[in-house]
Amino acid sequence: MHLAQAQKATGAEAVETVPPAVDLVLGASACCLACVFTNPLEVVKTRLQLQGELQARGTYPQPYRGFMASVTAVARADGLWGLQKGLAAGLLYQGLMNGVRFYCYSLACQAGLTQQPGGTVVAGAVAGALGAFVGSPAYLIKTQLQAQTVAAMAVGHQHNHQTVLGALETIWRQQGLLGLWQGVGGAVPRVMVGSAAQLATFTSAKAWVQKQQWLPEDSWLVALAGGMISSIAVVVAMTPFDVVSTRLYNQPVDRAGRGQLYGGLTDCMVKIWRQEGPLALYKGLGPAYLRLGPHTILSMLFWDELRKLAGRAQHQGT
Repeated sequence: MHLAQAQKATGAEAVETVPPAVDLVLGASACCLACVFTNPLEVVKTRLQLQGELQARGTYPQPYRGFMASVTAVARADGLWGLQKGLAAGLLYQGLMNGVRFYCYSLACQAGLTQQPGGTVVAGAVAGALGAFVGSPAYLIKTQLQAQTVAAMAVGHQHNHQTVLGALETIWRQQGLLGLWQGVGGAVPRVMVGSAAQLATFTSAKAWVQKQQWLPEDSWLVALAGGMISSIAVVVAMTPFDVVSTRLYNQPVDRAGRGQLYGGLTDCMVKIWRQEGPLALYKGLGPAYLRLGPHTILSMLFWDELRKLAGRAQHQGT
């Protein structure tokens, strides 16, 4: 059920559907705002996902152990600001990816596609795939910057970038334009799964919470509850693809731009399963939830509230 229609169906104040261009701005803004709060968790999650890469469990040093110990380890090695490594690239990614994602999803809602059986899942997946492709260069740089640290705490390949622009210039010079889309084969399935789970479960969960009448129908707490339910589905579905995506983005490449560790999504997943065990596909699950959970909750809450304001402003202006 579409968000505005869900509100009308439960007797809430009628809010007009905002135009797709407005959803683009609101979605990008909401997710960038959430990113400021959740980026430290993304740093920790990236380090845990790279730790012990292609090594059997128990055969490698573990500078990062658990969530709180890992936060402390990052802060000691890189300073408190190290917990915000890659923030600029993260904001760029959130703006690009989610702007495109929410815009395309809004177009699908406007066209009535989400009213068809399974429409929200398909629309969310397609919108997520397009967003992931557009935002892939920013995610590539974000991952590589977040992996960088002092030698004693290093996990995964160290690319030694200094800034976002410096990273763009280095990748462009060494690998050409296509090098900026290294790892996109893992990013697209990752965001397709996450986007489909997020948008489909948020709209249905929000409508279900409204139907139960536990909370005032137009309260922001309804969106908060819907986001909390949605966040669980997102993390469970997305984490294996998230681990693979992190590995593909951070791996070293040869002069032709080919990955030196993995040949693509399937090759990466198989190698992780065989050499590290199936549970390795859920490496960093705790920080992944602590990052993706609050990010999903905050971004969907901000998006929902901003859409209400925009819808009311549009309604009053007509």
